[in-house]
Amino acid sequence: MSLRLLYLIFSRLLGWFALLARSSASKDVELLVLRHEVAVLRRANPKPRFDWADRAYLAALVRQLCGCR
Repeated sequence: MSLRLLYLIFSRLLGWFALLARSSASKDVELLVLRHEVAVLRRANPKPRFDWADRAYLAALVRQLCGCR
């Protein structure tokens, strides 16, 4: 277990040193690519829309959980 912990610490430190060695421009490019990826994924998987039955079911659950009558 201690070898695994040392390996994880060492790999994390190497990752941080690699990040420090990179230029600001390459960090900016990576940030733009990641933002684009998030935008594409949000378009591909839109948020689910609740209809009236879903809302009624959730309202009944909330009333049961909080003890409201």
